Amino acid sequence: MYVSDLTTDFVEFLEVERGRSVKTAENYSLYLDRFVEFSDNIEVGKITIETIRKYRLWLNRYEDDQKRKLSPRTQSYHLIALRVFLKYLARREIKSLDAANIDLPKVVKPQVSFLHVDEVEQLLAAIPPDSPTFERDTAIISLLFSAGLRVSELVSLNRDQINLDKREFIVRGKGQKDRPVFISNQAAEAISLYLALRLDGSSALFINQSKHQGDDEDQRLTARSVQRLIEKTAKLAGLTKKVTPHTMRHSFATDLLMNGADIRSVQGLLGHADISTTQVYTHLTDQHLKEVHERFHSDDPE
Repeated sequence: MYVSDLTTDFVEFLEVERGRSVKTAENYSLYLDRFVEFSDNIEVGKITIETIRKYRLWLNRYEDDQKRKLSPRTQSYHLIALRVFLKYLARREIKSLDAANIDLPKVVKPQVSFLHVDEVEQLLAAIPPDSPTFERDTAIISLLFSAGLRVSELVSLNRDQINLDKREFIVRGKGQKDRPVFISNQAAEAISLYLALRLDGSSALFINQSKHQGDDEDQRLTARSVQRLIEKTAKLAGLTKKVTPHTMRHSFATDLLMNGADIRSVQGLLGHADISTTQVYTHLTDQHLKEVHERFHSDDPE
C-alpha cells in the first residue's frame, strides 16, 4: 500500500477517533502530501530510517513558489504528522517503520509577548469612538482579554451561548473539548451594548457589519478580520510591541499568574491539555517577581 492510499482514512481517523479539529486534520493532510511529493508516493512498507533522514534534509531545503523556506517549527510539524501517521499504521497492523525512529528537532519557542493591564486600557481607549464598529471592536478586545479565548473560539461564538447575567458560558476549544469561560463586568457590559445595536438576524456573536446579506456564516466575522482589527488598534494606541489576538490570550494568562492564580487553574481556564504548555507563562511571572524583589528588598539590612 502506498502513502496516498491511506491518507483519507488517516485524516478521518484524526477527526472521528482522535477528536482533532477539521483545520488540524487539513494541516496533517497537507504535511503528508509533502511527504508523498518527496518520496514519490512510497510504499509504507518501504519507509526506512534513511528515508526519514533524506526527508528531513528535503524539508530543510524546501522552497515554495515564492522562494520561502519552511521554518524549523513548520518542519517539526511535518515530522509530527508523519510520526502520528506511522502510529496509525501500527494501530491497523500495517507494516511500516516504527514511529519511535522519528526524533523531533529541538525548536526554540518564540518569546511570549503580552500586555500589562494599563496597555490593554490604552488599546481600548484607541478605538475611534465615532467608528461604526466602535461597540463591536470594544466588545471583542474586552472579551479576548477577559476570557483568554483563542481567536478561533471567539469567532465561532453564537449569541445564544453567552449568559451576560451570570457572566459565564461554555466554549469548545481544541480537540472538541468544552471548558467553562468567565468574563468580567466590563466585558459583559461591552457585549451588551454591542448586541443592543444589532438589528440583524444572524446567530453569530460577532459579524462583519459591512455584509448585510447572505447566511449566518457569510456575515460571521473571520479570524483574519479580528487579527487586522487588533493590529490596527495597537498602532493607533502607539504600542510598539507586536499585538495579535493571541497576545491578548497571553495577557490574560500572565495577568492571572501575576495576581496569584495557581498554574493548574490557569491551565483549566486556557483549555491546555498539557501543563507544560501553560508553564511557558511562569518564565514571565518569574521575571516579574525578580523585578519586585530587586525593587523592594534591601541589599543591606540594618
